[in-house]
Amino acid sequence: MAVIIVGFVLRFNPMLIVAAAAIITGFAAHFPVEKILTAIGSGFLKTRNIPLIILLPLAVIGLLERHGLRERAQMWISSIKAATAGRLLIVYLFVREITAAVGLTGLGGHPQMVRPLLAPMAEGATEARYGKLSDATRQKLRAYSAATDNVGLFFGEDIFVAFGAIVLMVTFLKEAGIVVEPMHVAVWGIPTAICAFLIHGFRLWLLDRRLARELDALTRNVAGEKA
Repeated sequence: MAVIIVGFVLRFNPMLIVAAAAIITGFAAHFPVEKILTAIGSGFLKTRNIPLIILLPLAVIGLLERHGLRERAQMWISSIKAATAGRLLIVYLFVREITAAVGLTGLGGHPQMVRPLLAPMAEGATEARYGKLSDATRQKLRAYSAATDNVGLFFGEDIFVAFGAIVLMVTFLKEAGIVVEPMHVAVWGIPTAICAFLIHGFRLWLLDRRLARELDALTRNVAGEKA
């Protein structure tokens, strides 16, 4: 853990950090060099198809973006008069948590949902109300869109009984002499998920109020200068 923290603080290459952490952990456990290299090689062979799984959807999404996916998403959300960035993101947060809770974690995500659809829709809803947006406002909306996906996934998947983190916690507690059922751990993740939804939903509600205050003031200033 110390190696990973130091590596990221110093902004080294992530792959180099992970490899160094694995090797140092092996030496700390008094593993021979051969066993460390064998473990690293086995891990590589088991995950060698992962880059293909990640890159293929990215190519499809890039092709859709090139043919106007972002623009269509903005046009559609702009046609809904009641839509605001905060309301849109609250709905997405709810859907993201529910789908992650039943194990459908791949339905969202930054490359396949936030960048091509969610962020442009949040920008489109805001632009329909207040006109052209500044770069700072666009970046803020994109950050909130990404954060909403993170919160929904992180706290929603903790309810899914077959999620790796739950299995890890159950195994860790078992080794410490505490026997718990995975279902009990998942059930106790529900109050946390509800609190996360309420807290982040409140932040998104505040986002709407903040945008209304800032952009309305900016619109009045521009109108005053023109007058």
